[in-house]
Amino acid sequence: MTPANPGTPADPGPLAVYLHWPYCARICPYCDFNVYRDRREGEGEALVAAMVRDLEHWRDWTGPREVGSVHFGGGTPSLLTGAQLNALIGAVARLWELPETAEVALEANPNAVTAEKVADWSDAGLNRLSLGVQSFDDDVLRRLGRDHDGGQAVTAVERCVAAFRSVSADLIFGVAGEGERRLDADLDRLLALGVPHISAYQLTVEPGTSFAKAEARGERQVWGEAASAEGFERIHERLTGAGFRHYEVSNYARPGHESRHNLAYWRGRDYVGVGPGAHGRLWTREGRVATETALRPADYIRRVEQTGTAITERDALSADEAAEEHVMMGLRIADGLSLSRLAAIRGTPADIDPGLFEDGLLERDGDTLKATAGGRLVLDALTRAVLLG
Repeated sequence: MTPANPGTPADPGPLAVYLHWPYCARICPYCDFNVYRDRREGEGEALVAAMVRDLEHWRDWTGPREVGSVHFGGGTPSLLTGAQLNALIGAVARLWELPETAEVALEANPNAVTAEKVADWSDAGLNRLSLGVQSFDDDVLRRLGRDHDGGQAVTAVERCVAAFRSVSADLIFGVAGEGERRLDADLDRLLALGVPHISAYQLTVEPGTSFAKAEARGERQVWGEAASAEGFERIHERLTGAGFRHYEVSNYARPGHESRHNLAYWRGRDYVGVGPGAHGRLWTREGRVATETALRPADYIRRVEQTGTAITERDALSADEAAEEHVMMGLRIADGLSLSRLAAIRGTPADIDPGLFEDGLLERDGDTLKATAGGRLVLDALTRAVLLG
């Protein structure tokens, strides 16, 4: 028998399953995800059927595993019907072991959170909702191109907090023209509504987006660097002061409400990637394998029909590439990364520059390496510095 790659973990842990639903009612001007307007009648049903077949292909590859999390992302997966959700979650449960304790989450736009939808989601087995609130301020929401208003956001949060085990709300800060008062008002509202998980994202201008074109015309869309840093500090002070743990660069949670699915990414666990443009990772006897699927829904469906899977890229990562992922992801989280695991992946122990500890960017506790609060502000440079050792 061929020995396992030294970097392959003896116990890979639970499997995470990501399902990408690419359709949106409208495309936000800051978004650079793989998203499409839903214009082709019947394509959604064909895509669900193709995703189920793609899950079957993954099951043949992974073998029997326990699933720790299922996450519907997008796009706007709240556009899925109850029947479509049941088909996809049912496929996961049929193919692998899906215990009642698994996290089953869906990203939703606030204007989709109707009483009927909440009932459909509960019946399908969802136990966590991630709401794209972004703000409760109507002017900011219009600037962001969102198709909900502040009142709908409040109602959505109230309904989900009452119905689901865990709820997360996305908050965007750094929109040009807004100030600290708006940020405080949004935080006040989220805390008052009892949201146990908040993802706070600084607005960035990505190439090719409508915001990038506006910036090129001289129309300022985002805060400057100093204001953004102050905004982040404000969020950090407010949330940690309210009992939230800053467990990842952009994420704050009350105890027990951390995103188990995202933690699977950050801890270097195996995850299935199904749906147009989805990425996956799997530790095999040959090492870490990275996958990517066809981007366009029609191409995804066609490829599954022709080959049984929509995977277009299946690349074995080199030891250096796998080590880079381990460091880059592990330093994002407050729990840090395992140095012995890093040594197993790259084949040699890390020789880290002592100056990174002396400068207050890193700290070590036994086998665990962590980025400090200051280190997390310069993660890209810090990752490179650790890997050079």
